[in-house]
Amino acid sequence: MIQEKIQIPRRVLVVDDQELNRDILGAILEDDYEVLYAENGREALEIMRANDDLSLVLLDLQMPVMTGFEVLEIVRDDPVLQRIPIIVLTADKSAELQSLKLGAADFITKPFDIAEVVLVRVGRIIELSQGRQLISAAERDPLTSLYNRDFFYEYATRLYQHHTEMHLDAVVMNIEQFHSVNAFHGRAFGDEVLRMIGREIRAFLAGKEGIAGRYAGDTFDIYCLPQPDYRALLNRFQAAVNRISPNVNIRLRMGVRPYEAGVEPNLLFDCAKAACNRARGNFQNSLVFYDEKMHQRELLNLRLINDLRRAAKERQLVVFYQPLYSINADPPQLAGAEALVRWMHPELGMVSPGAFIPLLEGNGLIRFVDSFVWAEAAKQVAAWKKQYGISLPVSVNLSRAELLDPSLIDRLINLIRENGLDFQDYKLEVTESAFAENTEEMLDVVRHLQDLGFVIEMDDFGTGYSTLNMLSDMPFDVLKLDMKFIRNIEHNEKDQRLVNLVFDIAKTFGAAVVVEGVETDGQLEFLKQQKYGLVQGFYFSRPLPPEDFRALIEKEISIDRSGAGTEA
Repeated sequence: MIQEKIQIPRRVLVVDDQELNRDILGAILEDDYEVLYAENGREALEIMRANDDLSLVLLDLQMPVMTGFEVLEIVRDDPVLQRIPIIVLTADKSAELQSLKLGAADFITKPFDIAEVVLVRVGRIIELSQGRQLISAAERDPLTSLYNRDFFYEYATRLYQHHTEMHLDAVVMNIEQFHSVNAFHGRAFGDEVLRMIGREIRAFLAGKEGIAGRYAGDTFDIYCLPQPDYRALLNRFQAAVNRISPNVNIRLRMGVRPYEAGVEPNLLFDCAKAACNRARGNFQNSLVFYDEKMHQRELLNLRLINDLRRAAKERQLVVFYQPLYSINADPPQLAGAEALVRWMHPELGMVSPGAFIPLLEGNGLIRFVDSFVWAEAAKQVAAWKKQYGISLPVSVNLSRAELLDPSLIDRLINLIRENGLDFQDYKLEVTESAFAENTEEMLDVVRHLQDLGFVIEMDDFGTGYSTLNMLSDMPFDVLKLDMKFIRNIEHNEKDQRLVNLVFDIAKTFGAAVVVEGVETDGQLEFLKQQKYGLVQGFYFSRPLPPEDFRALIEKEISIDRSGAGTEA
């Protein structure tokens, strides 16, 4: 079957106050183009704004109501209209220079003696413009008209290499929790927020040296001359967002890496992004400058990332176990443990989990650590069972990244089988914030694990964003109450009532409660009186390496060694 080539007619707007001139140009163009007409500049702008598929405008300069010069000035300052090429119609040669400065693409001299010349000039300018538009479509983000990532960094590098006199700062701006904005208010609203920010950034850069780009959904890069007040700049962008969403709380955050001789744009923006990330969740300060302290932290982070695999191979990573006690017994009895990773770096010493866990969560390497901890904990539970003839369950963490891994369930089942464990021996902790993502895919995975017999613990309960309505959809067997709830429980009646409320909630859902962070006699006594059974904290023990935990088992529970085997 032969398909005919479909030709989409190109549309040309002829703007002239003289009807004769419009008729002449119409007769020349009508065989090749769809021709629209306007009698003055104001009418021309209305047609241009109403027809975004115009290929060209033929514009007279001397007209009533609004002149061609005025039209050129308005088009020059309008990013949408700028894409339409304009050929000026004039009999005045002296007007050519001014028209060029205002953005005209070419000239056709009146009177229009040779029709072929008009057609050739019109066709050539349209082809050139369409070529530029194809390039622009490839290099620009269609939503905001800012450069996309690749072209932004290409042009930033050219500015850095060829305009060494321009000392440009790197600015990264991000929308806090933008995925929530889309989830609650719809993608159309989210797109309008992005468009507004794009318009405001273009307005900020208009007439200034600098470029801007958008990538990763809600991240904006600005390469600009140093600003006297970046707080004022951030407030300007925030005000623009607030105008379209007065009833929606949308927060912008900004990181700035000032110019430094010899530092290329890619590195500047890596630093600015790190500064912007430092402002995440910090509602007291949404503007962060990259400084020497942050630089040292970045160097440390880079070293930790590079050293991670060697750390596992050389046994620098060690799993510690924090004991869990049942306080309904007298004296309290050891009832389990929580597996916690520690890094014994040969040069840096003990690296705090607070230093490397968030880092690894941010770049996806936490899954590597999770897998290491899971394997070590499973072996340890099996060793205790073999040596002491007891089942001492251990809790291990499941990160959000793991919950989205299709192989997760098979991996965990294999761990149980390879070590001869029961599913109840292995408790799986999921943080409340991960639960609060509440994606059906994640919930299905947790439900499947629960159905297999794994005990599901909601960790850090009370620190996230779950609601009672959300709790009804979440599969869990244990609520782990964050230590903040009991810090002042000895002296604060409100905290006591709040803890009692959490236990009532857990009872409603048929779940147990583990209280974390017990450190004092008073805290323990309150929990005993209320018959809250499971606790952990420094009152009993800090997290212990395996050999010390083994000693704790032998000290605190009665063991019939006559029937015990040797440790594997």
